[in-house]
Formats: sequence, structure tokens, C-alpha cells
Amino acid sequence: MCECVSGVFGVVAGEMKSLSVMEGDSVTLHTDTDIKRNDAVIEWMFGAETPDILIAEIDRAANINDVIDERFRDRVKLDNQTGSLTITNIRTTDSGLYKIVTATNPVVVKTFNVTVYALLHVPVIIRKPSQCSSSVSKCSLLCSVLNVSHVTLSWYKGNSLISSISVFNLSISLSLPLEVEHQDKNTYSCVLNNNISNQTKHLDISELCQHSAICCSLFIRKKSTCD
Repeated sequence: MCECVSGVFGVVAGEMKSLSVMEGDSVTLHTDTDIKRNDAVIEWMFGAETPDILIAEIDRAANINDVIDERFRDRVKLDNQTGSLTITNIRTTDSGLYKIVTATNPVVVKTFNVTVYALLHVPVIIRKPSQCSSSVSKCSLLCSVLNVSHVTLSWYKGNSLISSISVFNLSISLSLPLEVEHQDKNTYSCVLNNNISNQTKHLDISELCQHSAICCSLFIRKKSTCD
């Protein structure tokens, strides 16, 4: 059973919980347990696919509360009473599975699936060189973003979706074209979003397309290229 949540959450034994969080935020993985035994031992494991790397542990008998893995040092805090794990300034490389093993009788194992999304930048809209013709001239546009993953890039006309393109695992650059008339009075926007956030760039047709319209009106008989 998997329940997707955002922010700080608790766990019922036997469940896997999934969490989506933005890069730079803080996340607390709760055990919902009080460590009352003086000999209680809690270990936190991590792995991109299999949680097999020891990153932190609490050993009440040995008076140990320590972060083992250097990648998490200075960014991880352990609650000595509950064993809950807090990660600050979380990074995209922290995405993966986290497992808590409590060495009590019986042994308790709980798993957390954490996905860290990179901060989104505002998309960029540019005008493409267009070919003038005797028909109604169009303004060709391109909305682009660089080095993104797990996102969708979309064009909207008002509140209506016109087109979209998505990328998941790979980190690549995305571009999405749009063609409008020079005198179009509708409202257009390009939106970049993931599961928990979005960035929007509104289109100013008069600013981007005015030069193209003037070019075509002057040279339409010559079928020149406007650039």
C-alpha cells in the first residue's frame, strides 16, 4: 500500500509512504514511536533503489546518536526519543528509499520513498524566424527550458490547454512551438510544472511579434524571410 503525501508525515507499520518534496526544503520521516527501552537501537538505511547504506543510527545503550554517511552529515538530525529522521536542505541526489530498522522484539522495518524535485525556472519564449506569404502572416514562437526532468511543458490559450510535452527520468532540454496571428488578442501562457510546483511565462504578442509583422508587410511581395 502506497500513500503519496507532501511535507512531514507519519507511518503505520507495514506500509510504504511516498513523499514528493522540492529541492532545498526540509523533510521529516516520522517513526510514530517513542524509544522507551534503554537498549533500543534504531538504524536508518538509504539507497536509490535498495536501502542498503547505513546513514544514521541511535544506540541508547551505547549513548550513540550519529550520522554515519558523509553525504548527509550536517543535514540530518535524529530525534533521540522517537528515532525520527529530519533531512534539511534536501538535494535531488537524496531521492530514493529510506528504511528504518528498530532492533526491538520484534524487529520493526518501515520504508519511505522520497522523490526530490529540482527547483523550476521560468520558461523562456522566443520568436522563430518566419516565412512571409500572401496568406495571413503568422508569428512563430518557441517556449523552452533547459536541463529538466520529471516535468511537463505546456501552452495554454486562456485556461485551455493547447499542447504539451513531458519528460520523466532523463535530464534534457524541452521546446514547444506555438503559432499565432499578429493581431491575435487572446491570452497565451507557457507553463512548466511537476507534481508539486509550476512556473508560468505569459506571452506578449505585441512585443515579440511586432517586428515580424512589420517585416512581412514591407517585403511580402518579395516573399522574404523575416528574422
